[in-house]
Amino acid sequence: MTITLAEAERLLPAHELPEFRVQDPDFEARVRASFDAQAIMRTIGAVMTVCAPGICEIELPWSEMVTQQDGFYHGGIVGAVADSACGYACHTLMRPQTRVLTVEYKLNLMAPAVGRKLIARARVLRSGRMLSVAQCDVFGDRDGRPVFCAASQSTLIEVGEA
Repeated sequence: MTITLAEAERLLPAHELPEFRVQDPDFEARVRASFDAQAIMRTIGAVMTVCAPGICEIELPWSEMVTQQDGFYHGGIVGAVADSACGYACHTLMRPQTRVLTVEYKLNLMAPAVGRKLIARARVLRSGRMLSVAQCDVFGDRDGRPVFCAASQSTLIEVGEA
């Protein structure tokens, strides 16, 4: 079933997002600088399109470079973009001068990831003192319509600057 973007935003998430306390008033600059420093995201052409408290969205334009043998976005690429979106959603709520690292993540590939771009929308489910949990829905953009293709859940840790 294909749904419109407005329908997707109405349906997802199916629960109310908790209200989180922002610990760094300059979180957006810190988060975007960290994203820009990620060589993998830069190499594949990913762009952070939304950076808000507890929320991150990353888009990846289609390129043959990120596909597998059948022309779909490669599952490893889908996982990398979802992992980054979850990490940066959590990073928006972390203290200044900290970094975020993934402890673990699970990825469910539910349909071929196809379309002119891949969209990963992540939201924080719980923001703890050290560990946080985020969830990400991944869509392919098929002629302006989002097609749900994957979901992930991640546990992330806040670490001090080295």
